[in-house]
Amino acid sequence: MERRFFNRELSWIEFDRRVLHLAVENSIPLLERFKFAAICSSNLDEFFQVRVAALRDQVAADVTRLSADGMTPLQQLGAITDAVSAIQRDQETLVWDHLIPELAREGQTYCRWSDLELDERDRLTRVFDEQIFPVLTPLAVDPAHPFPYVSNLALSIGVFVRDSESGEERFARIKIPSMLQRFMFLGNGRFVALDEVIKANLQELFRGMEIRNACTFRVTRNADLTLEEEEADDLLQAVEMELRRRRFGNAVRLEVEHDIDDEMLTVLLDELEISADDVYYHRGLLDLTCLHDLKSLDRPDLKDEQWSHVTAGRLAVADDQGKSFFSVIRKRDLMVHHPYESFSSSTEEFIAQAAADVNVQTIKVTLYRTSGDSPIAKSLIAAAERGAQVVVLIELKARFDEATNVTWAKALERAGVHVTYGVVGLKTHSKLMLVVRNEGSRVRRYVHIGTGNYNAKTSRMYEDLGIFTCDDSIGEDVSRLFNQLTGFGRERDYEKLVIAPSHLRSRLYELIDNEIAFGSAGHISIKVNGITDADMIEKLYEAAEADVRIDLLVRGICCMRPSAVAQKSLRVRSVLGRYLEHSRMYRFAHGGSEGGPAFYIGSADMMERNLDKRVEVLAPVNHEKHRDWIDSVLSYMWADDVVAFELGPDDRWQRVGPSQFSAENDAQARISKWVTSSQIRLGFPDATPFGSSRPR
Repeated sequence: MERRFFNRELSWIEFDRRVLHLAVENSIPLLERFKFAAICSSNLDEFFQVRVAALRDQVAADVTRLSADGMTPLQQLGAITDAVSAIQRDQETLVWDHLIPELAREGQTYCRWSDLELDERDRLTRVFDEQIFPVLTPLAVDPAHPFPYVSNLALSIGVFVRDSESGEERFARIKIPSMLQRFMFLGNGRFVALDEVIKANLQELFRGMEIRNACTFRVTRNADLTLEEEEADDLLQAVEMELRRRRFGNAVRLEVEHDIDDEMLTVLLDELEISADDVYYHRGLLDLTCLHDLKSLDRPDLKDEQWSHVTAGRLAVADDQGKSFFSVIRKRDLMVHHPYESFSSSTEEFIAQAAADVNVQTIKVTLYRTSGDSPIAKSLIAAAERGAQVVVLIELKARFDEATNVTWAKALERAGVHVTYGVVGLKTHSKLMLVVRNEGSRVRRYVHIGTGNYNAKTSRMYEDLGIFTCDDSIGEDVSRLFNQLTGFGRERDYEKLVIAPSHLRSRLYELIDNEIAFGSAGHISIKVNGITDADMIEKLYEAAEADVRIDLLVRGICCMRPSAVAQKSLRVRSVLGRYLEHSRMYRFAHGGSEGGPAFYIGSADMMERNLDKRVEVLAPVNHEKHRDWIDSVLSYMWADDVVAFELGPDDRWQRVGPSQFSAENDAQARISKWVTSSQIRLGFPDATPFGSSRPR
């Protein structure tokens, strides 16, 4: 039987391979290439903490249910081991045989301890004695001291220490503190890894002992939060307890140096209760996320040229004229495109003005991920202290942001904010703000609906869209949704918004079926982070077989196989660059009320969790200029002369476009230039309906 789906886990690894490929591109500045190599490592860390951990749990529970592509959990783990080993070899070859030598040619040389001159060693030893030694704690294992707990992703040094007088031997573990910079720069264009310096000075930690062997190792643990909400009387307390418990999750990966002593490896395997199949050997440094630190080098010639983040045109004009954000939205809807257009001067400014405005009576917000110093959260606190009614639905179960969200939940509650945690059994992933303002003659609702999180940090790196509107129907829909989320009810009738899990799936099916009815004249264009839902994929296959043109921009996981469709009307492309493509856009050529195109943006990907297990919102894009904007963005992304990756008929991702990845053929660079161009900001002279001028 022909396989119709690509394995989800292997597709994740293929995405990481595309990220790593950016580190191969010679035309990308050198320090940016190190950044992409580091991102590859951080992506794999998350992959093991969540996806591999889940598969391990399934194997332990004797689950043999097949994945959509026909593999058991155990078979998937075997395939993952092969795929990760291959990408790790490629990554290390790239870093140690190409990037590090290139950096040396630029005057910045990575050194091993053995490469250092005597005076350099003396200088680093003094630094060790004064700054590093005081924060290190060797933990020996003996009958009175059990094997120390090794925390998730912590970098450690394992040491065998012998008392030369008694012959007694001990294993000891030294944790390398994460607050210390991984690289130590000597100031002469040379630098060395912190772990190298510590290992060279181990004798200071074990005075009078013989250091028989030392090796760096790193453990990855199951970090997925498991919570039975129905049994939790206090969800906040339950999440805090689960966060503490997560620190002690089972080990799922052990990373070691390639020349680790067999005796030490045996000790680690036994104490960590991990299989030899879960060991990954490294030829150089462990945890290459440290390559991010190289961006601290004062070498602007080796970094990306900065792009401008401008204030959206109508907001800039309003600010110059002393007008409020609300006056801009009352005139007509406003769409902003981050990070090309500033998040701080739009979304953060919107909530800041609302917090300070005495006419604003109520503010309601969903917070899925936010930063630790969130200006938005601070504005909400200010509004509550002013006396406005502030309601925040904070998602405590946002993976890896649970602790930050717990902290903000407590701070908001102390300030008098009404904090709720959504619907039992569902994550609230939608990005919504509702501001209710008394304007004398009437009470008006202002709404923001976005594709990205209300996070000041990621807004500078993630590409996202947001719409501000005071449309009465949308305001009514958002009010009803908040009432459903904070109260107790089942609201199914929304006039304009498309809501998951109640009817997002069915609405997408309707829109796809409608394009099928148009046959070869049908056109579906979707931009998402991932496509994994088997039923949704089958529906898109059905449309492709009906000769509907389908253009899919998928940044990450894609379980579709173009080879499963006889027709050639299905195209899948992935665009990667300095910004993480995060917006979700849906365009159906004949889905509009008068037979024209229907446009939606929102928080939902085409994945099972988004369609069935989360509260998601898609909002219609109705203003002509905003539709033109989306058409233009899609056209830039699908241009034949930009660098991208496409999923071919052989089900392999291939790099396409010009040989050099330069600003001239970078889709994101083109969009940045387009957004900041004054003539484009006054209109859209080259915006055409997406795909109308291109052959099938």
